[in-house]
Parts: sequence; structure tokens; C-alpha cells
Amino acid sequence: MAWNQPGNNGQDRDPWGSSNNQGGNSGGNKGGRDKGPPDLDDIFRKLSKKLGGFGGGKNDGGQQAPGRGGRLIGIVAVAAVVIWAGSGFYTIKEAERGVVTRFGKFSHLVEPGLNWKPTFIDQVRAVNVEAVRELAASGTMLTSDENVVRVEMNVQYRVTNPERYLFAVTSADDSLRQATDSALRGVIGRSTMDRILTEGRTVVRSDTQRELEETIRPYDMGITLLDVNFQAARPPEEVKAAFDDAIAARENREQYVREAEAYANEVQPRANGQAQRILEEARAYKTRTVLEAQGEVARFAKLLPEYKAAPEITRERLYIETMERVLSHTRKVLVNDKGNNLMVLPLDQLMRGQSAPSSAGQSNNSLLHLPAASGSNERASNGSSFSPDSIMDQRRVNAQRNDTQREGRD
Repeated sequence: MAWNQPGNNGQDRDPWGSSNNQGGNSGGNKGGRDKGPPDLDDIFRKLSKKLGGFGGGKNDGGQQAPGRGGRLIGIVAVAAVVIWAGSGFYTIKEAERGVVTRFGKFSHLVEPGLNWKPTFIDQVRAVNVEAVRELAASGTMLTSDENVVRVEMNVQYRVTNPERYLFAVTSADDSLRQATDSALRGVIGRSTMDRILTEGRTVVRSDTQRELEETIRPYDMGITLLDVNFQAARPPEEVKAAFDDAIAARENREQYVREAEAYANEVQPRANGQAQRILEEARAYKTRTVLEAQGEVARFAKLLPEYKAAPEITRERLYIETMERVLSHTRKVLVNDKGNNLMVLPLDQLMRGQSAPSSAGQSNNSLLHLPAASGSNERASNGSSFSPDSIMDQRRVNAQRNDTQREGRD
């Protein structure tokens, strides 16, 4: 069924039961059994009135009526407000802190999370306060002994105060780089080339860190130094070969010194021990000799009265003791049978463990009767020359003595 049917007395009806005649106005939902949805024209007309009636016109009756320009301005204004409000939301990460400036002046710090700021009024700069930052410094520098060395150093630091980090100086990173270069050049200028290239690296590192901390402390840039690493120190490329030779010679010298010290540590204790042993042996020999001399003195002191009382007996006893002491180290036994002959007993053959009969036969055969030395002496004293028979007998006796001694050694 159509909404507008012909012959309806010129009246048009809409689905909500409102009518529109020729003389009526064009606004409002009138009549009808059900109330319809709100009219957008009424809404925009009210908004235009609040905005001062911009874009409106006058109708035939002289009254001001809203136009399409007013509705468009209202929509744009509402959209602008929504966009402005939505653009103010931002997020700060966990490791960051937000520095809020209002019209360029510091306002406050913002913690991590979702936050809102009025756009075009406040600005937020996020600063990472947990990351470890690195700054490299290098350059060709002059040492105290007028040598040129190229040094590389790495500085590690962390931001602890975001406000001071951003606003204390123009650029905290550039200021730290310049302070590091100044401190490093000062330390290198007080050190020698050899010390920098060899054992002075640790000293250069600690001195540079101390001077760098003293330099940046008055500026209060909101950063904290964590570590200063002395990475490399080398001579210029033009003289690098000569410096390498010098370093190699120095290392060889150190090696030889260590080897000599090791050898000394090995030999010296042994020599000290040997010297101590010789000293102890000398002290022992001294003590033994002194005690033996004192014993001999005491023995002679006790022997002197005996000798004075019986000189012949004492002299014979001393002779017998002396011969006993001398002949106790030989295996030959000389037996005197109260005659003119001496018998030589080869006891060394008997000690080899031979059988008794053979030993007895050999002993009987090997007994030699030697003429007494006293008889030969008497014959020599009685006559000025020997007879041929006596010379032959003496040679025979000597030959038999030699054979007997040889058999005894075998």
C-alpha cells in the first residue's frame, strides 16, 4: 500500500502517521498514534543556535532557519573534539620513564603504563632508565715521553635521573663524550709509552674513570658511570714494526728473567742443603777429633805412671797392642815356632769353604818354613858376603813365598 494515495484531499501521510499540508511548516512529528524517531533537523538546528546561528538563513516569514553549513560545522567540531581527546592517550614501557613538559617547561614524570595528556599542551619524552649505554672514545694522543699512541676506550653508563639527563645540559651524551676524551688525554699525557703498552693499562683505566667522574659531577647530568674499559693501545702504523720488535725483546727479557729466577729457586735450596751438610759434617769431625784427642791425652796421662813404674813391660805391651791393631786387618797369619823359620798360613783359602781333607793336604803342603829374619841378619852381620848356596836358598824361599801368596789371592 502506497504512503501517498491520490484523492486523499491533498494530504500526504508518512509511515508514522504525521501529515503535511500546504500551509503547514516543515518541522516536527505531529499527530499519529505512535511517536517516531527524533528529527535530525531539530538537533542540528539547536546546535546551530548554540554556536551563534552560523550558516543559517531566513525563511519567507523573516525567521532564521538552520542550513546545511551549520550542520557541517557542528559535525566537524564534534569530530575534532573526539580526535583531540583520543590522540592524548599514550603508553610508557616498563623500562622507561615519561618526562612531561607543558608549553615547553618541565611538569612531572610519568610512570610506566597507559597515560593521557592534552594534545598541543603537554609533550612527553620517554627515557630508558634501565638500559646500559655505551660510549666509545678513541684518538691519537701524545705521551709524556713525546711518543704518539692511538688509544681506544669504551664507557658504560646508565640514566638515573631523566629530568637532569634531558635538561641539565644540551646533550648529555655529547657532554659525556667530550669529558671522556679530555680525561683520557690527560691520563695518557702523564704516562710513558712503554707503560701504556705493557703493565700500565690497569692504572690508565682506573685514573681515567676517576677523572671522568670528577669532571661530570658538577654538571649533574643524571647519568651514572658503570665501567670504563681500556680496549686497545697501539703505536701509529708508521712505527708499528719497530714497536713490535721492542715489545718482543721486552717479553724475551722477561722470559729470561723468569727462567733465571726459576733456576735460582731450584739450585739455591740444593746448594744451601749441601753447604749445611758440609757444615754439619765439619762440626761433627771437629767434635770427634777434639774428643779423640782428649781421650788420647787422658789415656797417656793414665799410662805415664805405669810406664814410669815398669818401662820394659809397658813398652812391650804397647808394642803388642800396636801390632795387634795393625795385623787385625790382614788374612795372613804368621806363626813363630821358636826357631829360625816362620810359617805362613793361607787362611783365605780355608775360608772359601773347601773340604776338610783337601784343606788339610793343602795346608800341609802349603806350610812354608821361612828363615827367621834375625838369623839372616846375624849372618849378614857376621859375614860381609853371602855364599852361592845361601843366595840360591834365599831366592827359592822368596819364590815359594810369592807362589803361596798368589795361591792365597786366587
